[in-house]
Amino acid sequence: MLDKTYHPDQVEGRIAARWRETSAFDADPAAPATPFSLMMPPPNVTGSLHIGHALNMTLQDVLTRYWRMKGRNALWQPGMDHAGIATQMVVERQLQQEGLDRREMGREAFLEKVWAWKAESGGAIFKQLERLGASPDWHRERFTLDEGLSQAVRTVFVQLHREGLIYRDKRLVNWDCKLLTAISDLEVEQRSTDGHLWHFRYPIEDTDNTCIIVATTRPETVLGDTAVAVHPEDPRYQDMIGRNVVLPLVGRLIPIIGDTYSDPEKGTGAVKITPAHDFNDFEVGRRHGLEAINIFDEHGTLNNAVPEEYRGVDRAEARRRIVSAFESAGLLDKIEDHQHVVPYGDRSGTVIEPWLTDQWYVDAETLAKPAIAAVEDGRIRFVPKTWEKTYFEWMRNIQPWCISRQLWWGHRIPAWYGPDDEIFVAMDEAEALAAAEAHYGRAVEMRQESDVLDTWFSSGLWPFSTLGWPGKTPDLKTWYPGDVLITGFDIIFFWVARMIMMGLHMMGDVPFREVYIHALVRDAKGQKMSKTKGNVIDPLSLMDKYGTDAVRFTLVAMAAQGRDIKLAEDRVAGYRNFVTKLWNAARFCEMNGCRVDGSFDPGTCEARTNRWIVGETVAAVGTAGEAIEAYRFNEAAQGLYAFIWHGFCDWYLEIAKPVLYGDNCPAQDETRATAGWVLGHILEALHPLMPFVSEELHANLGGSALLTTSPWPALSDVPVDQTARDEIAWVVRLVGEVRSIRAEMTVPPSATVALTVIETSAKARGRLARQRDVIESLAKVELAIAEGDGTAPLGTVQAVFEDASLFLHVADVIDLAEQHDRLAREITKIEDEIAKLDKKLGNENFLARAPEAVVFEQRERRDEAEQSRLKLDRAMARLAGV
Repeated sequence: MLDKTYHPDQVEGRIAARWRETSAFDADPAAPATPFSLMMPPPNVTGSLHIGHALNMTLQDVLTRYWRMKGRNALWQPGMDHAGIATQMVVERQLQQEGLDRREMGREAFLEKVWAWKAESGGAIFKQLERLGASPDWHRERFTLDEGLSQAVRTVFVQLHREGLIYRDKRLVNWDCKLLTAISDLEVEQRSTDGHLWHFRYPIEDTDNTCIIVATTRPETVLGDTAVAVHPEDPRYQDMIGRNVVLPLVGRLIPIIGDTYSDPEKGTGAVKITPAHDFNDFEVGRRHGLEAINIFDEHGTLNNAVPEEYRGVDRAEARRRIVSAFESAGLLDKIEDHQHVVPYGDRSGTVIEPWLTDQWYVDAETLAKPAIAAVEDGRIRFVPKTWEKTYFEWMRNIQPWCISRQLWWGHRIPAWYGPDDEIFVAMDEAEALAAAEAHYGRAVEMRQESDVLDTWFSSGLWPFSTLGWPGKTPDLKTWYPGDVLITGFDIIFFWVARMIMMGLHMMGDVPFREVYIHALVRDAKGQKMSKTKGNVIDPLSLMDKYGTDAVRFTLVAMAAQGRDIKLAEDRVAGYRNFVTKLWNAARFCEMNGCRVDGSFDPGTCEARTNRWIVGETVAAVGTAGEAIEAYRFNEAAQGLYAFIWHGFCDWYLEIAKPVLYGDNCPAQDETRATAGWVLGHILEALHPLMPFVSEELHANLGGSALLTTSPWPALSDVPVDQTARDEIAWVVRLVGEVRSIRAEMTVPPSATVALTVIETSAKARGRLARQRDVIESLAKVELAIAEGDGTAPLGTVQAVFEDASLFLHVADVIDLAEQHDRLAREITKIEDEIAKLDKKLGNENFLARAPEAVVFEQRERRDEAEQSRLKLDRAMARLAGV
């Protein structure tokens, strides 16, 4: 017997253990079924489940469970990313607490510490994913630094280098002066900052006190200027193009160049060009053949390329000194307050420096061309399609991809340097030594590149490296290319595009056929979650409080394509109530002998209510499956919710109660069997969304096998009686209308009220006659069918219902005059509230100054008040006819 109350904390761990013990999620490449594969975006080994993970993994799990139940040979490939910089920072912090420094320890000793940490503490997120109900083939777990993936990484690097697609070059990178490494754009946080715009005078060569004024937010880079740029069509400066200026504080002559990068509408229209310390300036410098003078060392300290008095000075102090020197020389024109965006390292929290340095690069432009074509010709489809535009914009403007990082934790670049710095790229040291000996004609000492590869390089190989490539494995043959990738929009370029490029180049085929881009989870007021705002929602805490199924269902129900999720805890509480509703319905069925053993033939139903619920089940399950396949996850969830809560629980079981409770009712056995049949298919259809409670109920109500390995309901051959569906749907609408009137008139729930129905059609009269008992029971009325001229009988309230008029006799159970006064008071109160809100929302000063969340809240209150007024107006209108 089911417990009276569902306790997720007592069920979920037991169910998860049963799945694990029975290897329920294992995939077999030899299985004859049509393959389905989905690659898990590998979470960082340092990671912990956050609400974005919860959404992403839940949607992946819904798809995997669904297709597994549909009979596909489903592989959801799990794995973790070594997360180079994040993991190295974790271990370095631990060592610092012990008084140790990685540089003093040396590379090998440090890496031993990292592997030890990974073995003990890394991957906690996998336990959290299992708790979320994720169903990948856990036996296939991969790690981006395991030996198989390392072999794949070396193979790709060597091949691309031999093809000229990987090379070493001196270019600007995002340099973290604290972590002392290049970082990716994704690791750069752009912060809006209140700063200044300094206007400096640069004297023009061979003139008396003639200057060109440039404006800059970074005075500390002046010492590295190699040109001043103006727009070639700016009339103010056309006669200056080609002349030189004397760079203040340095005395170096630098040219005035014409370049469209300079915007005549901004600042003075003249900009200083510092190719070694600004990404835009770097491109201007390449166009004009300018020298790139690197004035900083790796710590952000001025180096020997600057005048002696500035050498060894930190960049922040250099700014102060340079501004002061300009002012002393009479070359400071003015200083303006200026809000601008400053790049910060998301982990170090320090200002990122565009820094000129030697790094390893991938020729992304060449690799991007076939990747663009794959989306253009439909081999890969983005859902929603609007994200294709973002993909194309990034790919058509792609820059060389910097793949080297100055770290120790990661894939060490397989390149070795000879005595004269000749580079030898090879699969291992022995191969490199052999190549060097052939090159030099003798054995030489070599040193391996100390840099490691960008984490995105190894994760870009994920769809095929995890399946055993470069070997020709059965797994690779079965599950490559994959069916779909589910991910967030923020890594379309960093991960999705790179997987497409690498898959096409190395495998000759796309890595997946479809890419579903899910939205962002925001707080209840639509704000992005952040620790600073204190509005971060922890999914683990929600799971503790409401159960995993409620959290999963909430995320799925709100996952509309192209729309961010505004998550409020009360929504999770609401779906916890849905779990409770399902549990209570299942308990009722169990107590009344309704089993889910699948032995009942619904085609034998004779009672119209049973034929109705069979048809509703076929429709609901079919619609849910179609929605999941089309990635309309919210529609699947909301459709099942409406059918289960309202169609099955509120209507069918209420209709069935008198039959199940009665003595010798002719339809009792049929109703009992029908209820069990419907409940069984409800649990099957809910399973991908709510795996724990569905599995538990299925096992307790006669299910003979694990629900997770059971088939999706095959209902296409179940006969559907549309006449019965139409009739009971009509009854439901009729009872709903009567209940609305009762609620508006505050008729006591226990009171039985007379209901007269007139002006009915023959079809309606037949329905009323056949369903009299149901209508009277559910609407708490005594039904009378009459003919009339439409005049309302005394003491009734009237409603027009489709082809009939309803007259509810309320005068005997409520005080009509008191109801009138109550409604009038409530209408006045709500109108006053609306007037206040309209005044506030019509105040431009309020809209301009109030936080976005406050404005959002006021608008929501206005909408809610308007809905309340409409209900009150409708009730008053009904009363007016009494």
